[in-house]
Amino acid sequence: MTDNSPEPRADGQPPKVERGGLWGLFLGLAGLLLPPYGVVLSVFGVVQGFRARRAARTHRSQAPGALLSVALGVIGIVVSSIMITVLFVYQDEVSEFRDCSARAHTVSTQKECDTAWESGTGLPPVVIGA
Repeated sequence: MTDNSPEPRADGQPPKVERGGLWGLFLGLAGLLLPPYGVVLSVFGVVQGFRARRAARTHRSQAPGALLSVALGVIGIVVSSIMITVLFVYQDEVSEFRDCSARAHTVSTQKECDTAWESGTGLPPVVIGA
């Protein structure tokens, strides 16, 4: 990341804004939209959000989006961790579901795959990103 820290302010000038929080917000949102692989982006979003807050506090300026980037990053980490856990715990069922979905050419056969997944795991098919 580039150093987007604000310039020191002179007397009478309004405080500059720390833009690192917006980068963290972007990374946190990208990590939330790309589970389970977005866990790395979510971690970067959390780190960037904390860096922006620290820089804003040091320079006595604002860091818009820094707290939101931390929150989105943490949510992205949790969602990605849950998905990765499901993929490891239900490895065989996930393989069977993906094979069944690949063979399903109609809505009714896809619903049969969904029903088999739900009866075998008790989880909705949305959990594995199908």
